[in-house]
Amino acid sequence: MSARESIIPVFVPHLGCPNDCVFCNQRRISGAMEPATAEDVKKAIADAAALPYIGAKRQLAFYGGSFTAIPSCQMLSLLNAAKEALDEGSITSVRLSTRPDAIDGEILNTLAAHGVETIELGAQSLDDEVLLLSGRGHTAADVENASRLIKERGFRLILQMMTGLPGDTAEKSIETAKRIIALNPDGVRIYPTVIVRDTALFDLWQAGEYSPHTVEDAVRVCARLVPMFEKAGIPIIRLGLNPTEELSGGMAAAGAYHPALGELVKSRIMLEKAMAILKDTEPETHVVLGVHPSKVSQMTGQKKSNIEALMSMYSLASLKVKPADCEKDEILIISLEKDEKS
Repeated sequence: MSARESIIPVFVPHLGCPNDCVFCNQRRISGAMEPATAEDVKKAIADAAALPYIGAKRQLAFYGGSFTAIPSCQMLSLLNAAKEALDEGSITSVRLSTRPDAIDGEILNTLAAHGVETIELGAQSLDDEVLLLSGRGHTAADVENASRLIKERGFRLILQMMTGLPGDTAEKSIETAKRIIALNPDGVRIYPTVIVRDTALFDLWQAGEYSPHTVEDAVRVCARLVPMFEKAGIPIIRLGLNPTEELSGGMAAAGAYHPALGELVKSRIMLEKAMAILKDTEPETHVVLGVHPSKVSQMTGQKKSNIEALMSMYSLASLKVKPADCEKDEILIISLEKDEKS
């Protein structure tokens, strides 16, 4: 939540989903056990309106489920409640999440008439084998067709992708990222796979039929994906599942769940940049690197992991990281010194 935009979330777990994806337990992830009603929408907006006003725009967001796949009467009930608030000025915009195969021209007409501004599609992968093994029930072509329709009609498009799904590889994730970039979305979310209890993926893991996508796996892959989206000018809205008490308390049984996954990825990117800079450094050298003041902790790494890794890789005598007057993505070599040999 930023000072410019305040999100009012309304969760519709599993509402409208025609099938259960292997990784999905939306009721657990959202913490909401029952689908939302029009009254829930009105209450959420009223509760938000009662909070101190800080000049932020208020956006109603329907999260979870497949909003445009729910029965028309239910969808219209929720949209009408949102439109009423929009007309009154209680909110400034509406966003929703849905499936790529639940988008067509008629549905987009309905959404436009009710003031929807942003549509978020769960693409997850643009590899058909991964989609099939994950139980998604749609194809990569469905994602691309829906994305083009949404952009052509003037909606803001957000695409979600996952890494480490059944059948996935780092190369397939990179190819998915390339195809997502080609669709020119207004933002992306990257969710490395987490094994949540009470899901088909949990059962596959327990049976030894799925190897978990670990935190380290996710960090390695995402450190390659993040620069791709940044270079394309596509904002990464979220990297990793939003930490919750339930997930941290044991619902995340295995996989790439870490409350600071985004920071780990940024730290890995800094490590790889430093590796490129130091690759020709002679052993037993004292090195001082300079980075933007906001990047010192990322360059150092959790528990000085980057410092230790670089010293080991290049047999350095010492390595220090200092704040410097430079761009946020820069790493400077402040000094390289070798001990005088007696």
